[in-house]
Amino acid sequence: MLPELATPAALGGLALGYALGSIPFGLILTKFAGLGDVRAIGSGNIGATNVLRTGRKGLAAATLLGDALKGTAAVLIACQLGEGPALAAGLGAFLGHLFPIWLGFKGGKGVATFIGVLLAFSPPALAVFAAIWLGLAFALKYSSLAALAASAATPLALWALGAPAQALLFLLLGLLLWWKHAPNIRRLASGTEGRIGQKG
Repeated sequence: MLPELATPAALGGLALGYALGSIPFGLILTKFAGLGDVRAIGSGNIGATNVLRTGRKGLAAATLLGDALKGTAAVLIACQLGEGPALAAGLGAFLGHLFPIWLGFKGGKGVATFIGVLLAFSPPALAVFAAIWLGLAFALKYSSLAALAASAATPLALWALGAPAQALLFLLLGLLLWWKHAPNIRRLASGTEGRIGQKG
């Protein structure tokens, strides 16, 4: 049975998740480092992969960590109120990262926040995601392709682990992630997608 989502607690979880998810760590960290607006280079994204194109691996790692942990924090806070609020907070965090109000609703593509939300719900499913991502990223050097494949496998992993409500959440998050990666998919098809470590 799916948890109740149309409750004040769940709506509160959604709002909390959105507030945390909308913090643009990639933009904040690169500006503080004196690198200007990260949206002006590479893919124009505010996420860790594009921050890496500045050549600053430490900043990219910090961006990845911040974007992931904001999703983890949202779920862990909201789970004190039950599974419904936790699921809503995970959705809110992901939507906040994709569509932050502070940046005119033009945010990142969600991979790190997807990972952070998954960490809060199911470390075993995260291990499946990580194995697929790392294997493909190491072999092919395409972060986007690795993320797309890993996100597609996540709902199946959660379903197999006996978490149908979480599987449905990550099916929705995965569809949004694929939609945000439409330009990457076109570049992958044409052979023009940037590789991991390639500078802008």
